[in-house]
Amino acid sequence: MNQIHFALQVFAALAVVLVATTLCGRLAMMIKQPRVVGEMVAGVLLGPALLGAVAPGVQAQLFPNDVKSTLYVLSTIGLTFYMFLVGSSLDHGLTTGPNARKASVLAVSGIVPTFLLGAGCAMIFFDTLSPEGSSLWVFMLFVGGALSITAFPMLARILQERGIANTPIGGLTLVAAAIDDAVAWAFLALIIAVGASGSATGALRTIIGAAIFAVVMLTLGRKWLAKLGERAEKDGKLSRDMMAIILLIVLVAGWFTDWIGVFSVFGGFITGLAMPKSKVVRHELETKLTDLNSILLLPVFFAFSGLNTQVSGFGSGGALWFPLAVIMLAAFAGKYLGCGLVVRAQGYSWRYASAVGGLMNARGLMILIFINIGLAYELVTPEMFAILVAVAIITTAAAMPIYRASLPDHLEASADVKPSPAPVP
Repeated sequence: MNQIHFALQVFAALAVVLVATTLCGRLAMMIKQPRVVGEMVAGVLLGPALLGAVAPGVQAQLFPNDVKSTLYVLSTIGLTFYMFLVGSSLDHGLTTGPNARKASVLAVSGIVPTFLLGAGCAMIFFDTLSPEGSSLWVFMLFVGGALSITAFPMLARILQERGIANTPIGGLTLVAAAIDDAVAWAFLALIIAVGASGSATGALRTIIGAAIFAVVMLTLGRKWLAKLGERAEKDGKLSRDMMAIILLIVLVAGWFTDWIGVFSVFGGFITGLAMPKSKVVRHELETKLTDLNSILLLPVFFAFSGLNTQVSGFGSGGALWFPLAVIMLAAFAGKYLGCGLVVRAQGYSWRYASAVGGLMNARGLMILIFINIGLAYELVTPEMFAILVAVAIITTAAAMPIYRASLPDHLEASADVKPSPAPVP
């Protein structure tokens, strides 16, 4: 009977999460925001920010600790498969050719200044916002790394919806965002290995284990999976057994990377990178995995993030407003100015530079994944977590308004023009 009661609690929690994220996602789209902005807001509203403040009894009944633990497991599975789909959708051809060097410069211009500003903020607020017993260097690395992220999957969707993904400016931004995210995940693996292992030996073991996994998966694993891709191309589909094999590989990869100490999303992402770049495989994975994952499992992650977002410090006279303002300014300025100035130096107009700077500021789901992993490993306090959630929502929500203001429709239509040399002052 207890198991039946628990199952009913989980079903009720999932139903509430699904309704809240769907409604907020639709509302976001009505005001011309990406759906993910509404889903992130929904997660926060289910936490202490709204439901916990207005009806604490209802929230406690909907999300008791054992239900939260179940939501954590479901969200981890969803994140692992999400990162698998991100990795499998990356076009390796984008990282070669003449566009690659410009994109690499753009990626560095977004990562380095944002990381330095974020690390500086971490140094300023170390005494008040870092976990007890935390290392200053680990805290600086984590906050700087979190602010350096760009939401590649969301950015790709925006550019495709606007019809400019294959233009020079669209391709440049897309590749730079992909590089940003790849660097961020490698960086987070290093931070966790150093900050959460507890010893130099443990950190070294984690780093070596992650490196061996990545090398094996991207060499031997890729060759073996290529045969699966050839079979899929021949049959025109992924059979049930082939799909089961792929799911098993993702689950085992997630388990292994979790076991060695770098979290399951790394296993999913690396496995996705190893997948064959077959149109049939991509189509089958998107058809069979994307909807369930994005409609049900990822919203569970947003809800879990919201339940962990403590907003008491933002109340009247709250102590978090000043740190939020400083960190938000660092996050925005690092990406917007760093990327914008480089795009301008590469020959594009100030309008294009501003548009790219705005888009590269969208951190979306990726920073939420990053900071949730940090919270799980006790690399950040709940207060800093709440600040970074606010940064995630605000910078993501600001991306499209900045883009539209910089490139109105009549100018966006000519977004495929080649850059011209910037005039000499």
